[in-house]
Amino acid sequence: MSSVEVMDYRPSEDEPFMNPRMRDYFRNKLLAWKDEILRESRGTLENLQEESQNHPDMADRASSESDRALELRTRDRQRKLIGKIDSALKRIDDGTYGYCEETGDPIGVARLDARPTATLSLEAQELHERREKVYRDE
Repeated sequence: MSSVEVMDYRPSEDEPFMNPRMRDYFRNKLLAWKDEILRESRGTLENLQEESQNHPDMADRASSESDRALELRTRDRQRKLIGKIDSALKRIDDGTYGYCEETGDPIGVARLDARPTATLSLEAQELHERREKVYRDE
């Protein structure tokens, strides 16, 4: 399948779930997302290396340190996201992508399109979050 076909294609609920074209769509979406994150990370490293100059003003130094800490937290979150993307790509390869880990039911095309790393159906995710909230409140 050419990249032009993938870009024009949008999966729908009307077609067989996780057919080859749909799997290719999600694989390409995940790979593009991963590439974007890696590209941004490289840019962050370059910026941090350039920024490592001393600021004579204490306020500038504090602001720079705060910005750097925020950027590093963001990159750490994205590093974890890359792990989830890699897991999703493995699930595509082994045929389990798009199916809820708890129920085995299809997750749903709209949910996967919005959150391609999803492992739970919307119902299972809501139940999981309700349980989490109950334990947190106790």
